[in-house]
Amino acid sequence: MSFDVQALRAQFPILEQTVNGKPLVYLDNAATTQKPRQVIDAVRDYYEGSNSNVHRAAHYLSDKATSAFEAARATVAEFVNAAREEIIWTKGTTEGINLVAQCHGREQLKPGDEVLITALEHHANIVPWQQACERTGATLKVVPLREDGSVDDEAFYRLLGERTRIVAVSHVSNSLGTVNPVADWLSAARDVGAVTLVDGAQAVGHFPVDVQALGCDFYAFSAHKLFGPTGIGALYGRRELLDAMPPYQTGGEMIETVSFEKSTWNQLPYKFEPGTPNIAGVIGFGIAVGWLRQQDRAALAAHENALLAAATEQARAFDGLKIIGNAATKVGVLSFLLDGAHPADVGTLLDQQGVAVRTGHHCCMPLMDGLGIPGTVRASFSIYNTLEEVDSLFRALEKVRTFL
Repeated sequence: MSFDVQALRAQFPILEQTVNGKPLVYLDNAATTQKPRQVIDAVRDYYEGSNSNVHRAAHYLSDKATSAFEAARATVAEFVNAAREEIIWTKGTTEGINLVAQCHGREQLKPGDEVLITALEHHANIVPWQQACERTGATLKVVPLREDGSVDDEAFYRLLGERTRIVAVSHVSNSLGTVNPVADWLSAARDVGAVTLVDGAQAVGHFPVDVQALGCDFYAFSAHKLFGPTGIGALYGRRELLDAMPPYQTGGEMIETVSFEKSTWNQLPYKFEPGTPNIAGVIGFGIAVGWLRQQDRAALAAHENALLAAATEQARAFDGLKIIGNAATKVGVLSFLLDGAHPADVGTLLDQQGVAVRTGHHCCMPLMDGLGIPGTVRASFSIYNTLEEVDSLFRALEKVRTFL
């Protein structure tokens, strides 16, 4: 299957616009990806043609909505090689991690236990574990980084031990683009009996993920970083663990029976899905995954790698620019600083030229503190970006340098 980036771009209506009189160069994909027309149409079609609650009504619209809703679950389950009942709908990766920290972590951790994370983690994979440790008396352990922005493997295996009860790690760093060797880490974690969670938010849009091959207990990811809608995500959980966990929230749909004396819980996956769900988001999520699976993912990955290689080459030749994060294995993230310039000022001046990047700490304040910097400028690439847009970024940076 051949790859035509212009044909792909034509499926994303938002990319056709101009910003400040310049063609939009959208390089903020690690924050959220844009949506193909198929996804946009699916969400609109739900509201125009089948808007109804799911699972609860004996009428045509509800049957139609329920069918699409559960078809999306099957699609997402197949996407990561999970069983349908092991896919829990969440608001996104953040809620998925919180669910595990609340329903497993707080239930199972006790004084003397340890939770192991890395210094690369997003706040969403730090704060829930801090809270779980504070409430249970467990200890949070943090694996440090090497100078190139990769996790210190030797330190990981040194910190992993008989007291480790949970290992919670990112598959890919949102701030530096580092791809972590999670399969090796998870194998070692299993050997000491630890339960494992992977923050997959930044991974699933860049390369295939197989939760069975990884051997993780939980894997959390979001639709909006996967060309799908915002406000919807999925948590994969190993069935035995999900069965043993109490529900995260309670209310309608997640119950089997309710009396004033006692309530019992619905079967998986509904046990963890109280209230009216984000039905349109779920349907759009399924369409986004189906759309992505129709693409040649090897060709997409090669294209993204070419974009990162071109951007890295130009960055290294750019006077006064310092790349932050030079791990050997990365996805399409170029995080950098310009000498004498605050990242926020650089981002504002790039925006004036139609180039959209992210600036700041990227929800990784401990990482930035450890690096001794206030944050970075982050250009993050996706499958619809072009080599010409890489050139546009650096032409714009030339102007930024003259302004500053």
